[in-house]
Amino acid sequence: MKHQISRRSFLKYSAIALGAAAVCDLNGFYGALAAEQDRSQVFFTRDISADGLLKIYSRINRWVSGKTAIKLHTGEPNGPNILPREMVKALQSHIPNSILVETNTLYKGNRFTTADHRETLKINGWNFCPVDIMDENGGVMIPVKGGKRFQEMSVGKHLLRYDSLVVLTHFKGHAMGGFGGSLKNIAIGCVDGPVGKKMVHAAPDNENYDVWLKGEPFQENMVESAKAIADHFDKRIVYVNVLRNMSVDCDCAGVRAAHVMARDLGILASTDLLAVEQASIDMVYKLPEAELHDLRERIESRKGLRQLSYMKEMNMGNGRYELITL
Repeated sequence: MKHQISRRSFLKYSAIALGAAAVCDLNGFYGALAAEQDRSQVFFTRDISADGLLKIYSRINRWVSGKTAIKLHTGEPNGPNILPREMVKALQSHIPNSILVETNTLYKGNRFTTADHRETLKINGWNFCPVDIMDENGGVMIPVKGGKRFQEMSVGKHLLRYDSLVVLTHFKGHAMGGFGGSLKNIAIGCVDGPVGKKMVHAAPDNENYDVWLKGEPFQENMVESAKAIADHFDKRIVYVNVLRNMSVDCDCAGVRAAHVMARDLGILASTDLLAVEQASIDMVYKLPEAELHDLRERIESRKGLRQLSYMKEMNMGNGRYELITL
């Protein structure tokens, strides 16, 4: 026996079905929107130049104001891979009330004392603006909120002079960190030589590098050190990674740095530390094997990827990101 449906009933059930479909569509839309909003923005340009740097910086500088420190690894004398001076000069002159900042090293070299450090700055051409060696007058403790390895960290005393921090980083390999990005630039680069660096490296002295902390414990120390600095500046800190001349060695290796095997990739920038570091690693790991091999071996042999996972555990950003190409 066939059931007949009246026109009124048909319209009623059709409306219910269409309403249900619309709800499903809306749920899908809002679900996709929520997923998109759950991603941090990372900006990218292939233009490794002063113009490219200024363009990408303009996308992340909303909260940068007041007296601004630009944290740059200025390198050992005549280092072949440090960032081009004209790029850095363009950015510094573009940011009102800004100067470059550095700290002295824990190892004995050409940046161990403030006097030697200033001579190295001259050699490397960092004389177009003042450079504040932030631990010239010692260090000061700031809290590590939620730290598991540290409750406080000793940073260069002059860090407290600044309202904002622009972390301008040459992304490359690193002898102990595996890779050196924005995290390493502040975790080691903002802490004072005699105390903070010794804390991060768990170094009983500054001569016998064999007994310095290594592997995942060292990566975790770096993360907590960086967290102290990131928390101190809150939203007034931004991160720029320049993926250029990526030797397996840091700029602290100077002229001894290993030959660069990887091609230049571009500039990445974000207000989210974890996002910009994750995006940098993802981009490097997409290199052809011949270019990637040495960098990957350096990163993984030092347990460098622990930087990313521990940042996530410490709620220091978002590993999910939206890459926006300029």
